[in-house]
Amino acid sequence: MDGNGISGPPVGRVIGTEDATPLEFWVGVAPDRFLQLDDVVALSRPLPGGQVVHIYGIVAQVRARYEGANFDSDVFLIESGLLPAEVFETAQVTATRFEPEVFVPPRPGQEVTVAQGPDRDKALFFDRMTERLPVGLSRNGEPLFVNLEFLDGRRGAHVNISGISGVATKTTYATFLLHSLYNSGVLGNRSVNTKALIFNVKGEDLLFLDKPNSAIDDEQAALYSKLGLPAEPFRSFQIFAPPRKGGDVVVPDVASRVKGVTPFFWTLEEFCHEGLLPFLFVESEDERSHYTMVVHNVMVQLQKATPIGEGAVRVEDREVRTFRELVDVITFKVQNDQEWSGPAIGAGTVNAFVRRLYGAVRHVEPLIRGDQTAPEKNRINLDHQVTVVDIHNLHDRAKRFVVGVTIRKAFDEKESSGQSNELLFLVLDELNKYAPREGASPIKEILLDVAERGRSLGVILIGAQQTASEVERRIIANSAIRVVGRLDPAEASREEYGFLPAVHRQRATIIKPGTMLLSQPELPIPLVLEFPFPAWATRAAEAGKADDDDELADPFAGLD
Repeated sequence: MDGNGISGPPVGRVIGTEDATPLEFWVGVAPDRFLQLDDVVALSRPLPGGQVVHIYGIVAQVRARYEGANFDSDVFLIESGLLPAEVFETAQVTATRFEPEVFVPPRPGQEVTVAQGPDRDKALFFDRMTERLPVGLSRNGEPLFVNLEFLDGRRGAHVNISGISGVATKTTYATFLLHSLYNSGVLGNRSVNTKALIFNVKGEDLLFLDKPNSAIDDEQAALYSKLGLPAEPFRSFQIFAPPRKGGDVVVPDVASRVKGVTPFFWTLEEFCHEGLLPFLFVESEDERSHYTMVVHNVMVQLQKATPIGEGAVRVEDREVRTFRELVDVITFKVQNDQEWSGPAIGAGTVNAFVRRLYGAVRHVEPLIRGDQTAPEKNRINLDHQVTVVDIHNLHDRAKRFVVGVTIRKAFDEKESSGQSNELLFLVLDELNKYAPREGASPIKEILLDVAERGRSLGVILIGAQQTASEVERRIIANSAIRVVGRLDPAEASREEYGFLPAVHRQRATIIKPGTMLLSQPELPIPLVLEFPFPAWATRAAEAGKADDDDELADPFAGLD
């Protein structure tokens, strides 16, 4: 048939022993054919008056049974030839689309076919997507897409990815989405000015996105071709890493890569004048605790600090060049000056503030300093398409500080520029640590702002976590695209995964790495997809040895 009907081969007929509804129906599979989970099917139902309704759906379950058997033990008699019976397969189909939208059930006996070409596109709503972003391949190797309008902020935004650490390949899939965005042509001229800011929170796997993966084979490379993508690494790429502790020389704290990594830090002048102090604290859930009032009062006083060069400051009558010195000054002031601590603030509250502040010193001291010439060279910037900020070696408190300050600056710059067409993608794993369901903190407020207002500014959050049930609900709710990898069975039963049908929840507990379940607003059922092996190196061993610039550290250096 033509594009208005069904173009694929017949595979079976609607059965009459199960109810057929507009939402789901069962198909008896022909003896010489088969259906598997996620196959796309279609049929046509004529109506009185000559109108024809085309019904499309996806196979959600398949079962096989003996017809003629009454008891479980009959299988032995049937196999011995003593009892007549036949094996019969049926497939449960979840309806996805009706053209025209006349919601009638298919009738028993109607022929069902495999949807191919234009009819497959209709079944999956791909025909309505004027800007289609490739997101993976179906089980039979066909490209799958999402509508860019639900990702770039026009009709929705944000991606949330859940799954077990090390198995669900959450970060790998996030980088694959970025690769598709930059190389599919879907962004058009916007691709040049679209930026991605990725926080590397575990290991050093993301430090080699600009290196080809030596482990990729021809079969995997061919999958990129099916998606219309090149099997190549990211071209416009830069890395920032925190400086090593100790010493006056600022050297990036990474082990597997020598060159191409810029150490980052904030000057004491920036810390004081930009009001970065609150990012060192997580507010108490006990509202009777008032130490956060002290944080605000101290921040106001620090904004009065005078720059004295090299990022150092003078706080009232004392020159400060290290973060530890600044903490000593703050401690003295809040304990002796109500203008710093605030009126009617008790000694217990002041001591709570001081304890928390001193607890941060050893973790963030290398990141906040006033002892370097030309500190502007060590500021995190977005001069390249993809920027990786490595924080995996930092303590959780330092991680929160870096993520919070960096995202706030990027968000503020986007807000002041007013350029919503120039997209900024923020990729953050372990989202439950930075925006937990309970409690409050400055970084959580920033991420909520991104989730709720980011789409209007072109700021898109690609967040990932092991357990969506531990993430602030509003962030999850504002994610138009939701992706699930392998889940723990207990987690899969939580209400946060209510968008997954029961069968898909069960499948999420057994799917292999590289397989994801993707839900998007236009399609009423999640897509089960696979994505190719990364074309970029995910570790030093895959990147191999650099040509002549020796960018990769020798893993055997110093060993006999």
